[in-house]
Amino acid sequence: MLEECKALSNETRLAILEWLKDPATHFPGIGDGADGVCVGLIQRRVGCSASTVSAHLATLQRAGFLQATRRGQWTYYRRDEERIRAFAARVHHDL
Repeated sequence: MLEECKALSNETRLAILEWLKDPATHFPGIGDGADGVCVGLIQRRVGCSASTVSAHLATLQRAGFLQATRRGQWTYYRRDEERIRAFAARVHHDL
């Protein structure tokens, strides 16, 4: 649970998770976003360097909050809703 809490302790990572909850609203033009959002769009929205955004995404992925799908040269990220629900249930139960 510590890795998940560390991942959520950053304002930018929290914002990324919030945006990916409703990608169609936060990333116009991608349709429903069911396949995820490409790193380039996330980077533009965050306004940080590619390496910084990649580090944030890797942290969220290691914590289990994101799933990544690679298509050619692009990587698409989407929330892992099942893992997020399980983490929330653990927090509710343990704390």
